[in-house]
Order: sequence, then structure tokens, then C-alpha cells
Amino acid sequence: MASRYLWRRVGQAVTTILMIVLVNFLLFRAMPGSPDRILARNPNVSPAAIEQTRARWGIDKPLVPDQLVAYLAATIQGDLGLSFASRGEPVTEVIAGRLGPTLLLFGLGEVIAIFVGLGLGAYAGWRRGGPVDLVGNGVSLVLYSMPYFLLGMILLLIFASTLHWFPSFGMTTPGKTYDSVFEYLADLGAHLVLPVATVALGLIGQYSILMRSSILETLGDDYITTARAKGIRSGRILRSHAVPNALLPAVSLIAINLGYVVAGAITVEVVFNWPGLGTLTVEALAARDYPVLQGVFLVLSISVVLANLLADMIYGRLDPRVRA
Repeated sequence: MASRYLWRRVGQAVTTILMIVLVNFLLFRAMPGSPDRILARNPNVSPAAIEQTRARWGIDKPLVPDQLVAYLAATIQGDLGLSFASRGEPVTEVIAGRLGPTLLLFGLGEVIAIFVGLGLGAYAGWRRGGPVDLVGNGVSLVLYSMPYFLLGMILLLIFASTLHWFPSFGMTTPGKTYDSVFEYLADLGAHLVLPVATVALGLIGQYSILMRSSILETLGDDYITTARAKGIRSGRILRSHAVPNALLPAVSLIAINLGYVVAGAITVEVVFNWPGLGTLTVEALAARDYPVLQGVFLVLSISVVLANLLADMIYGRLDPRVRA
């Protein structure tokens, strides 16, 4: 039964990815701004140069089946084409150069949010009506409803522009030379504080509210009543009985957010001028660099599908009833 559940989920994920690849192929070829169309706007460019450009980018052949078959074969091999704006640089290299900063920023923010948000929500739900519940739930609602860009601008205004505690933009100080790796890490850490805080605070609200609601649902369950009747300490009941069962709904949300970590929150990276996939998307959109946009869309979509598959597997492991 467990094996059939796993293969069913894997099959659904593979089918979804194939549909994403097909949509990715059709969607971006329907948009204006291909290289030959851009060149055609210049009256000084000869028809021969336009034809050479069409041949170079493979758009001189029929859309179906020639371009479709070539696109599928290239995608399977990891070839996402060439960037318009980066003078023919492979899209995979363009994306790979921006993937590390995004994973660093949103990975740290996600880890902090998981521990703080779930811990705060669990304690607030367990001590319902107490000071921590009232204050924590109120703050979580404010953070959950606040857009990333607004939260980032508030942190910039207070801690960068007013107090001058942290840098306001970038990943490192431009033009600065480092005498040691520790000096580089210190500069990187200073630039990380505000963007990571923005990501973490935005996610803490989600996790805290969800975890609090899950804990409240477990308070009236029989196993909690039985544990209390046995005289088990309140803290142990919370850690060993309430939290493991209340984690089930949070698993799906965490896994989905992990999928979006790969592409990042565009607004956070733009506000802090962080050199990740978010700013790459904005730059590619402004330059109509559709191969890069296509690659980012594919990476984001596949990461979300794989994150959902991971959530289904973890959920099935935690709750055997799901595998039935």
C-alpha cells in the first residue's frame, strides 16, 4: 500500500512537470520580443542579418514539431538556450550564478522562521489566552498580512537609513578588498541581516498562526486527556504528544515555501538589491530576455512540484492513514 501511494505521487509529479515544460514552450513563444523582431525594428539591419539571427536561435523552423522536439531534447539535457541580454551566454550559467545568493538568503530565512514560528505558535496555542498568546498572535497576524516589500522598507528605514547599523543594499560592499575570509564573511553577514530578517518575519507569521490553530485542535483529543490523567508534565505532553500531531498541517506549508525558496521573493531581492533570481527576473523582464525568463519559470515550477512531492511523502510517513 505504501509503495503504491509513493509511485502514484511520483507519477503525478512527473505528469505535472511534463505539462509545465509544454506550457513553458508555448507561453514564451507566444510573447513579442524574439531576437529577429528586435532586430527588425532597426532600419539599418539587413534581411540577411535577420535570417542569420533566426537560424542562430533556431526560430527559422516550424514551431511544431521541429522547435518543440528540439526544445524537449535540449531541456532533458539541461540546455535551456542562450540569453539575449547576456550576449549569448547559456541560460543555465546565468541562472546558476544567481541561484546561490537566493538559496543563501531564503534558506536562512526559512530555517529561522521554522524554528521561531512553529515554537511560538505551539507555545501560544498551549497557553491559550495568556500573555504570549495575545501578544504573539497579534504580532503574527500583523506580520502575515504585511507585504515583503513593505516590511523590508520599514527595516531599511529604521536600521539602515536612521540607525546606520547595517548596509542598505547588495551582497557585499562594492569595491572592497578583503584581507581574510573572515573579513569577507563578516561583510557578507552584515549585508544578510536585514534581508534575512525580512524573509524570516514574513514567514514566522504564517507558521505561528497555523501551528497555534493545530495545537488548539489537539487540546481536546483523547490522547492529550489521557496523558494529563497519567500525571505527565505539561511540557512533556506538548513536546511528545501535541506537537508531533500538530505538525501535520505545517509540513505541507513548509514544503511549499521551500519550493518557492528557489525562485525567491522578488520584492525582497529588489528592495535590498540582492543579486539573486528575483533581481534576475526583473532584469530579464525589462530586457525581454525570454530564454532567461523561461528558464527561471521552469526552475520555479519544478521546484514547487518537487517540494509538494516531498510534502506528500513526509505527510504519508507521519500519518499512515494518508497512504490508505
